[in-house]
Amino acid sequence: MNDTRQHAHELIDCLPEAQLSALVSLLETMVDPVAAALYNAPTDDEPESEDEKQAVSEARDWLQKNGGKGVAHDDAMRRLGLD
Repeated sequence: MNDTRQHAHELIDCLPEAQLSALVSLLETMVDPVAAALYNAPTDDEPESEDEKQAVSEARDWLQKNGGKGVAHDDAMRRLGLD
């Protein structure tokens, strides 16, 4: 292990739990900023419209009638003439 990494480990070992938690959040953001942003994103609290509810209901009905399986991406592209 190189000196910088070893020194970082030594410093981490000295941190109290509250600061360790903050450091973990910082490191997660540095290592994978997209995952951290998604994890910290607010919950979608916008009410579902009647049109959205109807579309979800129709999609669930379609899935139930088709054995619970959707359409493969390649098949969907072909059906839309986009293959």
